[in-house]
Amino acid sequence: MRRLIGRIFLSCALAASPALLITSASYAQTITDPAKAGIDYEIQGEYAGRLQIGDLDETWGAQVIALGDGKFEVVGFKGGLPGDGWLRGDETNRGEGTVQGDFLYVDGENFELKIGKGKMEVIAEDRVVVTLEKVERKSPTLGLKPPQGAKVLFDGSNVDQWVNGKLVDAKYLGATNVSSKLALKDHTLHIEFRTPFMPKDRGQARGNSGVYIQGRYELQVLDSFGLDGADNECGGIYSIKKPKVNMCFPPLAWQTYDIEFKAARYENDKKVTNARVTIKHNGVVIHDNLELTHGTPGNKPEGPSPEALFLQDHGNPVVFQNVWVVTND
Repeated sequence: MRRLIGRIFLSCALAASPALLITSASYAQTITDPAKAGIDYEIQGEYAGRLQIGDLDETWGAQVIALGDGKFEVVGFKGGLPGDGWLRGDETNRGEGTVQGDFLYVDGENFELKIGKGKMEVIAEDRVVVTLEKVERKSPTLGLKPPQGAKVLFDGSNVDQWVNGKLVDAKYLGATNVSSKLALKDHTLHIEFRTPFMPKDRGQARGNSGVYIQGRYELQVLDSFGLDGADNECGGIYSIKKPKVNMCFPPLAWQTYDIEFKAARYENDKKVTNARVTIKHNGVVIHDNLELTHGTPGNKPEGPSPEALFLQDHGNPVVFQNVWVVTND
């Protein structure tokens, strides 16, 4: 039994779904209201618990990713959830399953997962041997109030600080290729975002936007929940660096970026020092004093002048809230 339990997530006989990496432009199902998302949304999410049988004592986390029409991928993380015990390179395993009635079932070689109603039960030899509980993590900086001297760019009341700004649901800032009226050089930025629930879409078609730091360096916004974490996924600096760990929460959960940015230095029009950035995603450092060797495509080129914060429109209803900045002028 000890060997069986210890391999529950590692011995899954089901292969990872390559379809998760396919880009689709169908936008077949886009939901922004959790009350309308149905059972797939209720089952999707993060689960955590401990395997404690005999002398075996291991922490495990799991992410359950909705793929539409009752289909799911499940990722197991030995050590805990990403950013909470699991690190890039630690053991993972992926499997697939389908909803039957009120539960998602995933069949392994010597076990079965039954997921629903807030629990993930691991069944072996006709009995539940391990139960992981569903968790809803929140960023420790969600709702963080601006410090004294900060410049509030968006507090939900209006879009006066933005060019092309649009209020969504009378309280959120839409991702509408919007630029701050304030031009920035060195600064600290806090911004909160929410991606929609688009279970039938894949890759770059799933909750896509971008936070362009100083209008020049794209910090990706994407529903990358359950993916490995690439430079074109949530937390990645496009074409420059993937995040240290994929800290993406499930779609429709509010997430945070906390950014400390030092602009590139120029002598006349010649760049002499690259820009650098430290970024926390949902409270976890994903880039630490990262050197930005070049600008990223899509907005402003590199240059010596201050530039606006830019939030990209990629055709998906991504929204932002609680945006403020501390300038180091």
